[in-house]
Amino acid sequence: MAVSELKQRSEEFRNDPHYEQRVDLTCAFRWVYRLDMHESVANHFSLSVSEDGSKFLINPNGRHFSKIRASELLLVDAHDRKTMSRKDAPDPTAWGLHGSLHRNCPHARCVMHAHPAYGTVLASLADSTMLPIDQNTARFYNRVIVDEGFGGMAFEEEGERCSKLLGNHKVMIMGNHGVLVAAPSVAEAFDDLYYFERAARNLILAYSTGKDLKLLSNEVAEKTARQWEDYATNVGLAHFSELKAILDEEEPDYRT
Repeated sequence: MAVSELKQRSEEFRNDPHYEQRVDLTCAFRWVYRLDMHESVANHFSLSVSEDGSKFLINPNGRHFSKIRASELLLVDAHDRKTMSRKDAPDPTAWGLHGSLHRNCPHARCVMHAHPAYGTVLASLADSTMLPIDQNTARFYNRVIVDEGFGGMAFEEEGERCSKLLGNHKVMIMGNHGVLVAAPSVAEAFDDLYYFERAARNLILAYSTGKDLKLLSNEVAEKTARQWEDYATNVGLAHFSELKAILDEEEPDYRT
């Protein structure tokens, strides 16, 4: 797409009331692709745009993360039972999981569900606990819920079950399935997903050595987790701002 055409499309689209939210969510899709945490044209991210959380943006059905543009995101209502009858209906597992979460968990403004390699391996172990072996794993110390009741693909029944299990948690290890994060903003959700996958990588690689793990004490792990809570928000926002700046230089069509 020519620079002039990109500029024209971007200017026309800026009148959308959810323009900035669309841009942020699209940035997350593009970067999850770049980091190889995507899976085919599956997995879905959503972002509430209404006060009660029920109206939300979500990726269009069958669109690859690397190609999604801000204008293509679907705007749906979690309470609209006719959603799946729309010509542009979302993937049924997207509706089943994210519709349920946005109906039942108002705090889950941005929801990202993915099957990243190390997080999914951790979710497939008999014990999926994120053990505190370093600073990154300690970020999630006693702050993750593990779903032990996988009941099949995330159609509506499974989505309802997961939404009830999530409660007020921000991260859920979906046993035998993958990872789900829920946060107040796209930047915070992305940062949680990014760091969770890096923490899972560290733990799985440590397991792979066959050596005994050097666990942090409960006191130090909790202290580190609390430090992350104070530190992560600003760092996460700065991280995400930099990611958008990179896309602005290299893939500016994401904003259109």
